[in-house]
Formats: sequence, C-alpha cells, structure tokens
Amino acid sequence: MKDSYFQSVVMIERLHRLFLEVVKVELDRLDIRDINNVQCLVLYNIGKGQVTVGELTNRGYYLGSNVSYNLRKMVQNGYLVQEPSEHDKRSSHVRLSDKGLDLHNQLDDILSHHANALDKAEVSADKMKMLGETLHKLEGFWSSLIIRDTRR
Repeated sequence: MKDSYFQSVVMIERLHRLFLEVVKVELDRLDIRDINNVQCLVLYNIGKGQVTVGELTNRGYYLGSNVSYNLRKMVQNGYLVQEPSEHDKRSSHVRLSDKGLDLHNQLDDILSHHANALDKAEVSADKMKMLGETLHKLEGFWSSLIIRDTRR
C-alpha cells in the first residue's frame, strides 16, 4: 500500500505539470502570449463571478505572493478588473473583464472538447467520477493530518 500511495502522489504532481503544459500548448495554438498557463488556471477558477484575493488563497489553489503577482499581471493585461471592497478597505475584489470572459469561454470549450475525447482514451465518465471521489478523500485525509499536526 505504501508504494502505491507514494506512486499516486508522484503521479498527481506529474499530471499537474503535464496539464499546465497542455494549457500552454492551447494558449500557443490560440496565439495568446500575454497570459501564462498558471494565470489561465487562476482566471478559470475565478469564473464568471467575483472573488476577493483572500478567497483565492483560502481555497488553497495558490500561494499568497504568487496570487498577488499573477493577479496584478492579469489586471495589467486586461483580463481582470480589480476593485476595492466597499466594506473592507484592506480587501479587493476581482472579476473577469470582457477579454477575460472571452478567454474563459475559450478555455471552457477546450476543456469540454478534452472531456468528450476521454472516451477514445477509454476513460469513462464513471471512472472520472470515481477518480474525483478518491482525490477528494485523499484531500480530506491530508487536511486532517495538517489540522492534527497544528493542534500539537
């Protein structure tokens, strides 16, 4: 069990890096050069709503300093609109600009295309659902280890 556990962890890391490369290839194919693959994932996770910078880091997707840098670059390149919070001057909200919404929609189409192509790779919707459930359980397990360790 230890070996398969460790091999799974290594595979998760490899898959994340490989997916970032897939996003980079898709950006190159679209001839988009003013946003990188990591920023694209931030943009996609923001979605069509509005979030605070703190919410992005609290979701655990990104490290704080990286989020600030990446958000600043996306604002500079016209993908995001950043506005100060009305209720808390220390906080700001970000949402996608029209340019950001356009890229979000293109990414959404690409992900839909990839999802539909999974059948050809013999990866069924049921297998993807089971994988997602297993990864959520692993996330919960790891979170419990961190919480337990911080209480010592």
